[in-house]
Amino acid sequence: MRKLKISIGHHVLNVDLYNTGTADAVLAAVPFEARVATWQGEVYFQAPVHADREDDAREVVEAGELAFRHEGEAIVIGYGPTPCSEGEEIRLAVPANIFGRTADSLAFLATVEAGALVRIEAITE
Repeated sequence: MRKLKISIGHHVLNVDLYNTGTADAVLAAVPFEARVATWQGEVYFQAPVHADREDDAREVVEAGELAFRHEGEAIVIGYGPTPCSEGEEIRLAVPANIFGRTADSLAFLATVEAGALVRIEAITE
């Protein structure tokens, strides 16, 4: 299984990558750093990745899924309801490509401040 490590401050998310073109593009771009932006229920950051919207792109994600929004070329991690959500769902602003998943706790994301440094790198086993 191909894996990424996303570090935000002293927190780390270990990500299992899916078998998608977007996952391939993200993996090819690592390592890189970016600055986090926040929106109620999600954090996102620019990525030096280009990927077209995939046929199965979607707005509603599950906690732990990582998405790539080709508008703005950003990686999005949804962790709770957003202003677009209906009820408790996690709804992104636009459909995005789901390219991986983490089983790590996302609770800390609610405390991440805009501008925090994020580092993304491959995990080699």
